[in-house]
Amino acid sequence: MSDINDVNNPEALAQLLDGRSDEEINEFVNALGVETILTQVFDAMKERLDPQKSAGQSAIIQWDVNAPDGAHSYQFKVDNGAGSWTEGTPDTPRVTLTFSLADFLRFVAGQLDGMQAFMQGKLRLAGDMMFATTLQTWFNT
Repeated sequence: MSDINDVNNPEALAQLLDGRSDEEINEFVNALGVETILTQVFDAMKERLDPQKSAGQSAIIQWDVNAPDGAHSYQFKVDNGAGSWTEGTPDTPRVTLTFSLADFLRFVAGQLDGMQAFMQGKLRLAGDMMFATTLQTWFNT
């Protein structure tokens, strides 16, 4: 794997992850810092939120990411086309998505389909599952 800045770009992230095992992905992320990588991913998510597609919507989406160093929880808030995120679980989420670190990165890079991940047990959902199926449509790739 090459550059930490690649996690901001889904296509570049997909290339970094392509063909890598969970262990290789975890080693790469640990070397750079799990929180550093996750911060960049959520910053990129905020940038890729489409204001037109998410206009009129309001939701808190919780992401629980299980990394080798423990669980990391983040909440992404959508409020009428604007996005923001926070570390931790200060608010009650509409839906909670739980991934391993490697599968979370594959998901945000577009390498892992949400429905397939759920069916394969790689994604656990809690809360409004129907909402979770529309969530990806709010973001530009």
